[in-house]
Amino acid sequence: MIFSSGTKKPKIHSSAYVAPTAVISGDVEIGSGCAILHGAVITAEGAPLRIGSDTVVMENAVLKASGGSATTFPLEIGERCIVGPGAYVVGATVGEGCFIAGGSRLGNGATMADGASNAPYTDPSFFAEIFNVDDETDLAGRAAEAYAKFLRKTHAQDARLDEHKNVKPAPRRSVGEEPPPTQAADVGGVVDAMMLELQEMEHRRQDSIKKQRP
Repeated sequence: MIFSSGTKKPKIHSSAYVAPTAVISGDVEIGSGCAILHGAVITAEGAPLRIGSDTVVMENAVLKASGGSATTFPLEIGERCIVGPGAYVVGATVGEGCFIAGGSRLGNGATMADGASNAPYTDPSFFAEIFNVDDETDLAGRAAEAYAKFLRKTHAQDARLDEHKNVKPAPRRSVGEEPPPTQAADVGGVVDAMMLELQEMEHRRQDSIKKQRP
């Protein structure tokens, strides 16, 4: 969902992927090749927010720029970054090729240098195993670029389906409970037909007995 805020409208590059459940609001600029996943909230409230190309913003992450008449806290995230799921980043400056761990927080005025990570577990083997990049320099940046490309391709053919509707199961009857009226009527019709056939058979039997008498 994409919203304007006052006179400010988001600018999203045509090559970026934005999930339909993500929220983009206000003076936001999203660069080429980015992937914004489901539940992410990217909002500019009184200050601009910029995201560089080939950056991935994962599920339920919140990115916010804020400001008032006296102080502003713009948010800038460089190219080829990964913002983990559930991260909260407000008013910070993040360099290129950074990795922001899921669930982490960066507050107003925080900075991350190019290639930095705030997760203790992101050694070279982490990027090699999770994002399938070689054990070389610029690991986080190359991981972000590869991951963004993969997500754009994966979600390119996504289509919204009709809402799932559960089928209400038929109520279970307890032992000895009378069947529904429609069933009773059907059974009654069968019983009536059987009675008519029996009566007809009895009439024919009686007629046959009468004819046999002297």
